[in-house]
Amino acid sequence: MQSSASVDNWRHSHVFDEGNPLAERNTRWALVLTAVMMVTEIVGGLMYNSMALLADGWHMSSHALALGLSVLAYGAARRFTHDVRFAFGTWKIEVLGGYTSAVFLVGVAGLMLYHSVERLLSPTPIHYDQAIAIAMVGLLVNLACAWLLKDDHAHHHEHGSHDHHDLNLRSAYLHVLADAATSVFAILALICGKFWGANWLDPVMGIVGAGLVAIWAYGLLRDTGRVLLDAEMNAPVVAEIREVIDASPLKADITDLHVWRVGKGKYACILSLAVTDAAEPDDFRRQLSIHEELVHVTVEVNLRRE
Repeated sequence: MQSSASVDNWRHSHVFDEGNPLAERNTRWALVLTAVMMVTEIVGGLMYNSMALLADGWHMSSHALALGLSVLAYGAARRFTHDVRFAFGTWKIEVLGGYTSAVFLVGVAGLMLYHSVERLLSPTPIHYDQAIAIAMVGLLVNLACAWLLKDDHAHHHEHGSHDHHDLNLRSAYLHVLADAATSVFAILALICGKFWGANWLDPVMGIVGAGLVAIWAYGLLRDTGRVLLDAEMNAPVVAEIREVIDASPLKADITDLHVWRVGKGKYACILSLAVTDAAEPDDFRRQLSIHEELVHVTVEVNLRRE
């Protein structure tokens, strides 16, 4: 019978992700800036009859929603960190926030497309000076938000691995970039309409903006969906696990393998092995420990029967 001390040595924490307090604080500031600008652009687009400006405002509303979801997800993940109901920690709450914002973005893209086509078929006069001024302020707000969220995003790029991204923050950061691009489209369309009479360019840029939102939403749905559905058996770490076992002097064959993500760049693994000679699970856990991204490894060893 094992002593209490030896049992305690085998216990371990299931908190695999340390959270991101700096990103959470910066996201709150970005949310405040965006909410103010969102209202300004939507009201301005309606008052001055600019579809490109209105589309940018609706796009910014989706951005505000995404930022709001990101803030809520950070808070929920932090609040329930030690809740025993979460078998592998609360990190996926953040991923769920990114996924949910992407679902809403699909609807926003459809709304932008509908209004832009409607305005293209039934053009109306545009108050260019006022619309251009508001669009330029919107671009400045987008750039300020991108600056708030840039440092953490760039930090993860340095690791050279997509798996190290904070997917919750990425949903906000990519949305800011898409917003900035839509603001640029709106400004270009309004300037061309003001000086060269290309009124049709305003709703066309609204359509382009809708396409940009849809593309961004698809990418985020794909990346967050893979994590939420544990559909990452094609991740590089899976091949690395197989390489370690194939190179092991203990001569083992993998009979079952399950790998899924439990944090930014962190994985859990269940491994079933068939061996010819007696071996202990700890022997293989030590060999796999060279891969630091494996933070929760369960090994089952079965002796082959002749």
